[in-house]
Amino acid sequence: MSEPRIHSGGTSQSLETLRTRAARLASALNADGIGPGDRVAVVMRNDIAFVEVTLAVGLVGAAPVPINWHWTGDDLAHALADSRSRLAVVHTDLLPAVESSAPGLPIIEAEIPPGVRCAYGLAEQPSTGRWPTLSQRIDDHEPRTEPSPAAPMSVIYTSGTTGRAKGVLRDPVAVADRPTLLANIAKLWHLAPAETTLIPAPLYHSAPNVHATFAVALGMNLHIMPRFDAEEFLRLVQEHRVNSVQMVPTMFNRLLQLPEQVRRSYDLSSLKAIVHAAAPCPRHVKEAMIGWLGPIVHEYYGGAEVGAFTACDTAEALSRPGTVGRPILDADVRIVGEDGTDKPVGEDGIVYGRCFTGWPDFTYIDDEPKRRQMERDGYLTLGDIGHLDDEGYLYLSDRLNDMVISGGVNIYPAEVEACLLDLEGVADVAVFGIPDPDLGEVLAAHIQPIPGAILHPAEIRTHVGSRLARYKVPREVVLADELPREDTGKLFKRRLKQQYLEAAGHNGDEGVA
Repeated sequence: MSEPRIHSGGTSQSLETLRTRAARLASALNADGIGPGDRVAVVMRNDIAFVEVTLAVGLVGAAPVPINWHWTGDDLAHALADSRSRLAVVHTDLLPAVESSAPGLPIIEAEIPPGVRCAYGLAEQPSTGRWPTLSQRIDDHEPRTEPSPAAPMSVIYTSGTTGRAKGVLRDPVAVADRPTLLANIAKLWHLAPAETTLIPAPLYHSAPNVHATFAVALGMNLHIMPRFDAEEFLRLVQEHRVNSVQMVPTMFNRLLQLPEQVRRSYDLSSLKAIVHAAAPCPRHVKEAMIGWLGPIVHEYYGGAEVGAFTACDTAEALSRPGTVGRPILDADVRIVGEDGTDKPVGEDGIVYGRCFTGWPDFTYIDDEPKRRQMERDGYLTLGDIGHLDDEGYLYLSDRLNDMVISGGVNIYPAEVEACLLDLEGVADVAVFGIPDPDLGEVLAAHIQPIPGAILHPAEIRTHVGSRLARYKVPREVVLADELPREDTGKLFKRRLKQQYLEAAGHNGDEGVA
């Protein structure tokens, strides 16, 4: 059996080399005074070095803080200051943004590898000389040999789709608890030692970040895409006989938009499991993926704070359209009404869950009250509305933050979005509330048509009105070439809604969903 390796952008090294380099960097971090309880910011694109840094920070008992490298200005300054990072590891071209956002913060400059430059169309850029380079820090130190203290998992900053991003600070995972957590994650994501897995999503997000570190711990062959590209994804699966991958629905859409002859020209028979989460997946998209690739599509429901509550396989998804599964392992789910009592089967309420054994508890940096607000009797909510069926399968209806109150009536935009996605020619949709002087709020719908489709606002309103109550018909309908989504697939409704708030004389993000 060949030695497991990590690959990215045309470069490759053995996991043994990866671990040795991480141990060398850990010695350098120790020399810089970084130790248990500290935090190190990682402002880098997907790269083998990203994983090296993550492992090294954990070896000294500190917490990596992966930060969305797209962030600049206030967003970046907030994350660097809020996390209290004592050091940042930064790709060369991203240095100016970090230096201006956090003056005085020590930096290790990470060289940009050719694969990353190619994926993003970047010119070759020599090191600036302003900071020690990552290669220098690794080469100048011997590997750390001391036992690794219990280290917290990466501090993940939430997407901030409803306001300022918050740092999720998870408890350290005790050495004795690591095997249980590793086994549970492997079962959830269909990972196995010596198999090959592929990460197409940014490592600054929670699931890909955990995926990478746990794949290394399992001794898997790991491929990391510097940037997702639909056909390149297919090429990598075929060439490297990839067995498992974790994706988001936006990636499904991009794959399905490839010409059928292109999709069918690649041999994807090695795939055993495609796992998706992070955003709702339209039914027709999921069914198209299953029709193409077979019964290998799995879904789970959870979040950066809580891990996963539920999961379902292909058979369950097809027999119970719309479900996000039932509790996995020893997790549990409750549906709670506004009065605090459990809702009966079939009735919507706030979804509360208890994660499986081994997933560490958490708090938000400097916002323990928000953490306490999420909990009820040991169960946590991510702010979703949903119900359970008579066999314990969970169905999500919407998010509490998305609820629109129009003339005193509660409207859940997800219901309207599902209705619009059934209209021929609609590729993507965002429905949200906008200010109205009479009713308080009314609905707006921003719709992305399928390429070549012709849609008219009147037709769209008629479609909704024929299926739903009149008060659920969007007042404002906007056709857009593309809707703003995160790499995780989450819609940036805040960006869409902000223009309406400003036009109505509202300032800031208050009430933005």
